[in-house]
Amino acid sequence: MAFSKTPRFIAGAICPRCSAMDRIRVYNDEEGRDFRECVSCGFKQEQHIQPQYREPETRVNTTEEERKAQEQVVKIIPPDDK
Repeated sequence: MAFSKTPRFIAGAICPRCSAMDRIRVYNDEEGRDFRECVSCGFKQEQHIQPQYREPETRVNTTEEERKAQEQVVKIIPPDDK
């Protein structure tokens, strides 16, 4: 995941150096590297973010065996009539 070349502020982010909130912006430089930077104290750090994509399980991307293994039989018990 690459950040935009236009710097964007991250709501709620806290600077690790000066502890200022809402002063961190993230951007992508000309060489394609991602950075975070504090506009209050000048802190700057290159980000090394590995994307964590996990496709949600659906009926389309699961096999028939996996779906059958997840099936459970439900037994409805009638209420006692007293």
